[in-house]
Amino acid sequence: MKSQQLFEAAQKHLIGGAGAGGRYHPLLRRPLYLAHGKGSRFWDVDGKEYLDFFTGSGANFLGHDHPAITAAIRQALDVGVICNGETAYHSQLADLIAEAVPCAEKVRFANSGTEATLGAIRIARGFTGKPKILKFEGHFHGMHDYLWYNCATALGDLRDDGTIDPIPDSDGMPAALSDLILVVPFNNPGAFEKAVSIHRDELAAVILEPISYNQGCIPAHPEFLRQVRETCSRAGIVLIFDEVLSGFRMCRGGAQAYYGVTPDLCTLAKALGGGVPIAAVCGKTDVMSVLNPIGRTGMSGTYTGHLTAVMGAIACQTEIAKPGFYPHITALADRLYTGIAEALRVTGVPGIVQGIGARFGLYLGVTEPVTNYREAARSNREMEIRFILGCVQRGLYLHDYAHQAPMHHGFSSQHTAEDIDEALIIIEDALRAV
Repeated sequence: MKSQQLFEAAQKHLIGGAGAGGRYHPLLRRPLYLAHGKGSRFWDVDGKEYLDFFTGSGANFLGHDHPAITAAIRQALDVGVICNGETAYHSQLADLIAEAVPCAEKVRFANSGTEATLGAIRIARGFTGKPKILKFEGHFHGMHDYLWYNCATALGDLRDDGTIDPIPDSDGMPAALSDLILVVPFNNPGAFEKAVSIHRDELAAVILEPISYNQGCIPAHPEFLRQVRETCSRAGIVLIFDEVLSGFRMCRGGAQAYYGVTPDLCTLAKALGGGVPIAAVCGKTDVMSVLNPIGRTGMSGTYTGHLTAVMGAIACQTEIAKPGFYPHITALADRLYTGIAEALRVTGVPGIVQGIGARFGLYLGVTEPVTNYREAARSNREMEIRFILGCVQRGLYLHDYAHQAPMHHGFSSQHTAEDIDEALIIIEDALRAV
């Protein structure tokens, strides 16, 4: 197989045969080496065709080789590979974001979700003059040392102040940084209020995924999200929605429009550009005005707002603003999640599917709604392994990270009803094998 040959050759200079750790598929024991992608599908170097339910971890929201994005990138190349320079297109993209996202009075571009969340907490610290950040157990906010705690780890001990022992998700993180983070169980009003009441004088920000797709799909309880907003406003704490995954996923305004709760700051990436490398921090004018060159809080970069990414993102945002875009996404979502629930029923496999918009989580061995990381971690890992391998072997690509809780899967705007029906046949067959 070409894949195996490539894996052996790639290991000469690439750790694990991959340019990034997350591209290694632990169940395949190698990365999936791709040859090309088109629409809702891609093909590996051996010529095997896959229906794509990974979609670049959600970044390929418009599928592969979308004509509008491809044309925009070609136009950017014709303009010239403008790097570290401003154009009229940058302002145009910011206008499109502000038109869609409730909190986005001001916009600052970044290259990745990790970079955006790093910038957001620096802005919050610059605005408040306070050092600590409160995050929620199981929520992932990028791979920098300030927030990469309790995302895919063992369960930390509960403390008397409502918090959880912070456990880093990677080696190489200085122990001293754990003093700057508070970890709290999600959807737990009592623990949240207790932690804030004790630590409010030190807290610069509360950051959360309003819909935590990094644990499959765990939405915030609406009343809990409203409580968090009210508490942060009362205590002078900056509220940050990490919408790297939830942004644009179920409606154009993202989770903040879906819930009707507006944060002070939010981070966007993935579906912002439909596959091009771009991210953004957005927020209210008073908070964002601490940024350079107006204020003294620094956030910049040579590659931020690279023209090819900006123009690709303009094309993506123009597409999702079209009248029929979200009715199509909603129809596919209803068809898929109803079908998976029925497949679980007819096969007798215990499990529950939770999905909002174009992404979902499947919790095997769990039959009650999952509302936090500890409940998600009860999923049956052995069943999940057999299911994912069964789907991949049958031509439905699901990625795996070997995390404590299940990860998210999903579809793109180029998926069709026929694609969903094909996927459901594969999913039911894989469940029967489980």
